[in-house]
Amino acid sequence: MFSKFLPDEQIDQIFDLKPEKLKDQGIKGIITDLDNTLVAWDVKDATPDVIAWFKIMEENDIKVTIISNNNQERVTVFSEPLGTPFVFSAKKPLGRAFKTVAKQMELEKEEILVVGDQLLTDVLGGNIAGFYTVLVVPVVQTDDKKTKINRLIERKILKRMPFKDKRHKEE
Repeated sequence: MFSKFLPDEQIDQIFDLKPEKLKDQGIKGIITDLDNTLVAWDVKDATPDVIAWFKIMEENDIKVTIISNNNQERVTVFSEPLGTPFVFSAKKPLGRAFKTVAKQMELEKEEILVVGDQLLTDVLGGNIAGFYTVLVVPVVQTDDKKTKINRLIERKILKRMPFKDKRHKEE
């Protein structure tokens, strides 16, 4: 029952995704969440580290697309300066946005990984759509009001998971 919530991998931060390892795994594309995955949910612009990470991925021919449930203004303001494709109001965990992005990337599902900080949107959506999923520790331990309910449910699911939860270190 909980298998759709189970990520294929857990990492501490987005920067743990290194192009050499990704290429060894046959990964040519990344679908990434925005808020609390790339930057804190209340940070408007990419940090220098995030900008550098996007540049390294581009230099290594790894395509990156941001998909977010957030609104057009939020996602556009963040993504356009990076020159990266994006989808706003993605309605994750529904699989449509994931599949659309894979088609735009012109890659097979096996060549793409999905990374995000939430089980109920990013991991569940990526798993339902058939992608390799990576759960990242949230950038900050606070959330937008909309996300707080998801986090309560998520904590209950995480307690039943067959792996050590890296995400909620204070518990």
